Order: sequence, then C-alpha cells, then structure tokens
Amino acid sequence: MNEDRISAGSFGFLLFLTLLNVMNFVDRQLLASFAAFIVPDLGLTNTQFGLLTGLVFIIFYSVMGLFMGALADRVNRVRLIAAGLAIWSALTALSGAAKGFWSMAAPRMFIGVGESIMTPTSMSLLADKIPPSRMGFASGFYYMGVPIGVGVSLLIVGYLGPAIGWRNCFYLLGALGIVLAGVMLLFREPERKAVVVTVENPERQSFAEILSTLGLALRSSPALACTIAGGVVLHFILGAATFDQLWFVSERGFDRAEIAKLTGWIGMAGGVLGNLFGGIGSDRFMQRTNMGRPMFLFWIMLLLAPFNVIYRIADAGSFWFWFGVFVGYFQLGAFYGPTFATIQELVPGNIRATVVAFYILLLNFVGLGIGVTAGGWSVDQMIASGVEQPYTWTLVTFTVISFCAVPLFFVAGRRYAGDRERLFAVADG
Repeated sequence: MNEDRISAGSFGFLLFLTLLNVMNFVDRQLLASFAAFIVPDLGLTNTQFGLLTGLVFIIFYSVMGLFMGALADRVNRVRLIAAGLAIWSALTALSGAAKGFWSMAAPRMFIGVGESIMTPTSMSLLADKIPPSRMGFASGFYYMGVPIGVGVSLLIVGYLGPAIGWRNCFYLLGALGIVLAGVMLLFREPERKAVVVTVENPERQSFAEILSTLGLALRSSPALACTIAGGVVLHFILGAATFDQLWFVSERGFDRAEIAKLTGWIGMAGGVLGNLFGGIGSDRFMQRTNMGRPMFLFWIMLLLAPFNVIYRIADAGSFWFWFGVFVGYFQLGAFYGPTFATIQELVPGNIRATVVAFYILLLNFVGLGIGVTAGGWSVDQMIASGVEQPYTWTLVTFTVISFCAVPLFFVAGRRYAGDRERLFAVADG
C-alpha cells in the first residue's frame, strides 16, 4: 500500500512543476488568445497568424524538443528546466515589442527552444518521484497546466488586456517567468530510477544510442505506435482551434474581451475536471481491465464525438453551444494523463525523456502544425471564394478528421498488455 502512496515532498514537487507548466501554456497560448487584438493591430492575414501560432513556433519547439529530451536523459534536469524557463520568459517579453509579422516571428521561433525543455524533462523527473501505479494521476495533474494555462491566458485577455494593453501583458508574463526560474534552482535533482533499463550506464549513452533504442521500441510495440498516432490525429483540431477566438467574434457575434473571459473560466473548469478524470479514471480503468489507458480514451472520444460537432453549428447562447465548449476542454484535459503515462510504460526507462520529446515533436510538428497552418489557409481561401462562415466550416472539417484517433486508441488499448509483457521479457532476457 505504501508503495502506491505519493509522499508530501513528491506531491509538492509535482505542484511546482504543474505551476511551471501553467506558465508554459500561458506564454504559448497568449498570442492565440489575443488574436482578436493582435491580428488587426499588426495587420496580419489569417495565413500569417496561422504561421505565427503554427510552424514558426512549432518547427523550433518540436525539433529542439527531441534534442532536449535526449539531453534531459544525461544532465541535471532541474537546472535544465530553470534555463529553459528563463529563455522562453525573456523572449515572451520581447514579443510584446513586435511591430509586424517578422518582428513577432523572430522571438516566437526561439521561444520554442526554451519551452521544448519543459515537458520531456518534467515527465522524466516525475517518473523518478511518483510510484508507477500513480503515473496516470501524476501525468494528468501535471497536464492541468494546459487548461489552466489556456484559461488564464484568456482571462488575461478579458481582464488585463483592456486595462493595460496586450503588449504590457507580454512584458508582465516574461518577468514572472524569470522569477520562477530562480525558484526552480532551489530544488534538488532526484535519483534516476528506471523500471526497465536496456543499457548498463544510461547516463553515458550517446545520442545515437538513445535514438536507436527509441526506434526499436516503436517497431516492437504496436500499442506505443498507435497511441502516438492517435494523439497526433487528435491534435489536428487542436491546431485549427487556434482560430476559436476569431470564430467567436466574427461568426458568433461575441465581444472579444467578454468571450475571452467566458471561455477562460469554462476552459479551466472543463479542462481541470477532464485532467483529473482522465488521470484517476485511467489508472482505475487499467487496474480493472488490464487493457491499457488508450482504451479508456477510446470510450471517452467515442461518447463525446457528436457534441464536438453539434456545438460548432449550434446557435450561440444555446445549451448545446455552451455544453460543446465545455466538452471540448474536458476531452482535451482527459487526453494528456493516459497518453503520457502509456508511452512511458511502453519504453525502456533510459529513454523516457527522449520518447516524450519525440511524442511532443509529432503532436506539435505534425498535429498542431498541419491543423493551424492548413486551418489558416482554409479560412483565407473560403473568404476569397465568398463562402459564408469560413471559420465554422474549417473547424467542423478538422473536428471530423480528428475522429480517426478513435480506432487508433482502440487498437492501442487491446495491444497494451502484450506489448508491456514483451518489454519486460526483453529486459529480463
């Protein structure tokens, strides 16, 4: 029983890493949340805005994340996170001085380098501090940083934006992040504990050896490959949803500050509930069924799929509209804990940070990158063709595409137990 208990110190560490993840997503999401302010102020097209929130950020974030994940498997992880936080916070402040597309693009590129350190390194640290049977909860709790961060960014838009302007909001967030980077240095690096290790000295393994082990894990585990693929497909709509605030204002008639407040509160409530439900629920589901956490996600996505389409075409202010907004955030929250716990359980312990970084690379570079870039292009093309409600139909299209994740999670859930047994068999052999 004690082996499944999270100590007070470990939980405090989890709380602080979650706070940093909140900062991570506030800084990352602030540009999208201020879309209705920044797009007209800087004279951006939808395609340019899609690039700023998509490929300009994601290329550096995703590619560097793979190197940072491998680095986290070899160096002091506490100091690495502190350095990344200081870098992205300083560049967030610099973004506030942008005068156009290119002056916003430059800091956005390198913000991705700093932020790419956060999650691979944090997940590696948590795996050394949290009992394996509670990793679904820990991953879900840590990823409350997504809905809270997104929600806080929207509340900043709704409350601080009209009062001090979007530029000062960027300056303020940057300064706060630098302070928290100093606090991070007060924590001590925990001892590395790997459930399954495939090399004798994991700290001395080369980058090529790490990638080789990652490739072997992907080839030998259909559950791992399908979990990763399902997450990528689901992120197509998350990328396109970057245009939500522009959709609310231009096609649903909301005031830009008022809708930011409403969706901020709903997003935090729905997302936090989803994170807790996904983390705790997937732990219990796996213990009772032994089918793996991806099967838990299969049922959630299957049941919520109709509501994700209905609210996009429902009348603004109707029950189905607001229920759909809530469902979207709830489903997003429920996704993170099960998938990040699963991918760490299906790979050797000496490449945990690397596989998380690889997963994040695909989620962002392929999933979000295609979603936000193609979404912006689609909106501009529909506007040029005279299509009514271009944001609505773009978002509906990407929502339907994201449903391809449902069968992928089903297969991953069915294959989980067998793939996990083979991983241990290889280690024992």
